[in-house]
Amino acid sequence: MGMFGTIKTTCEICGGKRFKEEVLTYKLGDKSIADVLEMTVEQALSFFDIKEVVRKLQAMSDVGLDYLTLGQPLSTRSSGECQRIKLASELHENGSIYVMNEPTTGLYMSDISHLLAIMNRLVDTGNTVIVIEHNLDVIRNADWIIDMGPEGGSNGGKVIFEGIPKQLLSATHSLTSKYLSR
Repeated sequence: MGMFGTIKTTCEICGGKRFKEEVLTYKLGDKSIADVLEMTVEQALSFFDIKEVVRKLQAMSDVGLDYLTLGQPLSTRSSGECQRIKLASELHENGSIYVMNEPTTGLYMSDISHLLAIMNRLVDTGNTVIVIEHNLDVIRNADWIIDMGPEGGSNGGKVIFEGIPKQLLSATHSLTSKYLSR
């Protein structure tokens, strides 16, 4: 808490809307810029009919972010939300290669489910997704696994297994196999 504690003030000029009154007189339909920035992604999808805007909003909704408000600063969003925003910005691309290093770190289970859905969608639209991960749900979801080991650090670095998740279950020399079998 800072020197002033939790004292909040509202600008007397703009009333907290962050725009001059003359700017707020311009409208899109019946909405000012301040009104639009207060909309959630879900509300904005119903409001806009501009193809490019709808495409971007739909990508945000597709990654489970339809509850976010358009004007919410990035600094107030969780790491999971920021990762999904980044993925949403590229969701309609194809032929790209994505490398994700432990993307589930710090995510809630619901965020991991959204991330898996996004990764599957990226692959389904012709992209390659390479994931370095220890999360067993992500490993189970993989199309192809390269298991490195036999341990970490200087006791690792060798390919222990390469194949599909079902085949990994019978790889008795793999520590990952033992955890997946549980």
